[in-house]
Amino acid sequence: MKQAKQFTGIIEREEQGYFSLCPGLDIASQGETGEEARNNLIEVIEFFFETADPTEIASRLRGELFATHLEMTVRVAPTAI
Repeated sequence: MKQAKQFTGIIEREEQGYFSLCPGLDIASQGETGEEARNNLIEVIEFFFETADPTEIASRLRGELFATHLEMTVRVAPTAI
């Protein structure tokens, strides 16, 4: 049986491409572009639900997660020259 689910995905640009993370399941993937990293993450999550034991699924599922922007002033140590 298929069920519609929503998860939070985080995509971060790295030197060699993009890293994608689903913190609600602690599952990650990557890709050469942001869109590829997103699509690969979806594919990995779908594969996880198709193959994982129900107890593992239950242990990984977290409650609602929200992403927010945090703005603050921080003291940064000077870099060594």
